[in-house]
Amino acid sequence: MGIFSKISKGLQKTRLSMAGAIDNVLHGVNEITDEMFDDLEEILVMGDVGVTTATEIIDRLRAKVAKENLRNGKQVRVAIKEIVAELLDGGEQMEMITMPSIVLVIGVNGVGKTTTIGKMAAMYKAQGKKVILGAADTFRAAAIDQLQIWADRAGVDIVKHKEGADPAAVVFDTINAGKARNADIIIIDTAGRLHNKKNLMDELAKIYRVIDRELPWSDRESLLVLDATTGQNAVNQAREFKNVAEITGIVLTKLDGTARGGVVLAIKHDLNVPVKFVGVGEQMDDLQPFNPAAFAEGLFDVAEDPEEEE
Repeated sequence: MGIFSKISKGLQKTRLSMAGAIDNVLHGVNEITDEMFDDLEEILVMGDVGVTTATEIIDRLRAKVAKENLRNGKQVRVAIKEIVAELLDGGEQMEMITMPSIVLVIGVNGVGKTTTIGKMAAMYKAQGKKVILGAADTFRAAAIDQLQIWADRAGVDIVKHKEGADPAAVVFDTINAGKARNADIIIIDTAGRLHNKKNLMDELAKIYRVIDRELPWSDRESLLVLDATTGQNAVNQAREFKNVAEITGIVLTKLDGTARGGVVLAIKHDLNVPVKFVGVGEQMDDLQPFNPAAFAEGLFDVAEDPEEEE
């Protein structure tokens, strides 16, 4: 199954909810009215797109309708899809050219952080890259054990210390192991305890210092893992993390289990943080690199009405 098919399948609940409601508004429309724009904006807000982003989409839609002289609902739906793809475009590529490159993964318990790391490791290994994991979330013994399980599943190396160890020491040892074993990619699991922001900031700052000293020339990505099922709470969580940590991208998990996929738009537009990966299922290969065109297509790929095709 290709990326377009996987993302389309993962967006099924969101599509049925938000895009279905949009189709109901646009069905049979042969005259563009202010009421139609208001209805569309309300649907976007209710679909966890967020007020700011929904307003931006509708403003762009009004301009597009006027400029291109759009006259019916079918044309408007195509225009919305194009606008969504444009809003999401930019920054979604992982910037990892150096050998090794390093990926820091942050996220609170329960969002799918460890699973994401395991699937990411498997994906890069399947591409022929040598991957090594660092278990720097030493706050919970379970986090270390879970990462070991995923390392075994993915068939990659892991560096770990005991529970309560200094996370920066784990990062130091992982980097040295990565250098010695000619790793292409080092993926570090870090803690994400937002309830104590100062500890988190201090811990991450120490990790960044180790990386700056040991791999000053390496490409670095800092990914925040969020649970799509939490909707706007995920946006708020991203905002909080962005205030205390260097975030280069988002991994949005459990997209297939929610009708709140519109939150992708809020994260990208409101916070100006690109989405790098989306989780669209339970299988090892269900972590997909984010593709704006595929997302927009999957979000609005509602079957054409037979009457409209005639």
